[in-house]
Formats: sequence, structure tokens, C-alpha cells
Amino acid sequence: MGQMCAEWERIRTVPIDSVPTLALLHTSPSVVPVFAGLCQKHLAEFRVFHMVDESLIQETMRAGRLRRSTARRVVDHVGSAEAAGADAVLVTCSSIGQATRIAQQLFDLPVLRVDDAMAEAAVSQAGVIGVAATVRTTLDPTMALLREKAKQAGREVKLIECLCEAAFPAVLAGDTAKHDALVSKALLEELEGVDLIVLAQASMARVVEGLPAGALRVPVLTSPELAVMRAKLALEAGSQAEADD
Repeated sequence: MGQMCAEWERIRTVPIDSVPTLALLHTSPSVVPVFAGLCQKHLAEFRVFHMVDESLIQETMRAGRLRRSTARRVVDHVGSAEAAGADAVLVTCSSIGQATRIAQQLFDLPVLRVDDAMAEAAVSQAGVIGVAATVRTTLDPTMALLREKAKQAGREVKLIECLCEAAFPAVLAGDTAKHDALVSKALLEELEGVDLIVLAQASMARVVEGLPAGALRVPVLTSPELAVMRAKLALEAGSQAEADD
């Protein structure tokens, strides 16, 4: 809560038209503090605002896939962000990540997928990658994205999936301790022999921070910080382009 208040105070004192602006589109309020903290750390010179629509992930989970109607709504949110002054939009939910590809074709501003930078880093660093998620609707798109990035990079990778389905109802019920315990157990017991672990959901990032030092003997990549750093590059590129005009 303190992070969010500090972020609001920073935004309140920045003239709206003076700096480039990043909009973040979330499907859960639980990840807002995570991204707010990262934006404070890496984007202090930029304006940031958050948009939350839980129905996007709820619809996707009910259907078991990203429906066209849901993708259209993601595109509408990107349009709303642009109308509110955003110079770039970061979509922070992997389950609706495929909709960013559509939005990228429709808008001139950068529309960033939260796990793009993570997937690129993973396939460049490892041949055997463990992919952990708590919902199938996130696991499958992440696996597909990793295969796509590996093909683009000319790399062969082996993907080992780890689906911890019992953890997601716990976090929905507000029991983050149970969620984190279940995910921790899965990471430690089900991904032996991999070179690197990818956490498919931004909400899983804090789990690794809570593990004892050295508990995981391979690198673990999470999407939030890498995505915010990618957004920073996009904002800086836009600022430079404007300066050159």
C-alpha cells in the first residue's frame, strides 16, 4: 500500500504533458504493487498509470483459451490507454498476451507483452527450460511463446512443464501463503534436471524471493522486471524519435 501511495504522489506532482507515459494493463489487482515498485525503481523519470480489469482473466479461464471477444476488449483497453495519454502500453498478464499481437498491428504506440523479454532471455541462455504456472491458460501460451522465440533465434530447446493448479484458487481466495508454499514445493521437486526455470505468471515472482538462498540451483527468470526494462527502452526510443523530429 505504501508503494502505491508513493507512486501516486510521484505521478500527482509530474506535469501530465511533460514526460512520456506508460500504461500498464493488469488482470489482477494483486500485481499492481509489484509493478508499481518496479516502475518507481526503473521509470522514475516517466509518468505511469495502471488499468485493472479482472474480467479479462476470468473470461479466459472460463473458456480455457483467449476468446476473440476478450482479445477485442484488450484492444479496446489499449485504445483507452492511448486516449488517456499513454505513449506505450505494457500488458502484464500472460494469459491474454496473444491479444498484444493484434494491438501491435492496430496502434502506432508500442504495445508490449509482459513475457516477451523473459522468453527471449530464456532461449538464449538454456537448452532445457522448466516452465512453471498455476493455470493452463497461462502455461500453454508461455510454452508457445518460448517455441516461437527459439525458432526466431535458431535455437533448439526442450521445455518441461510444471503446472501447479492447486495454487491458483488459493491466491484467488487471498491465501497468498498457501499459494507461495505450493509453488515453492513444485519448483523444488518437479523441475530437476533443467538448465533454467521460467515463471509464466508475474504473480509468481515473489515466490522465488521467499526461498532460502541456494534452494534453487539453476537461474530463475520472471517477467515483471524484464518487462519494465523493455518498456523503459520503448519510452526512451520514443523520446529520442520526438527529439530528432
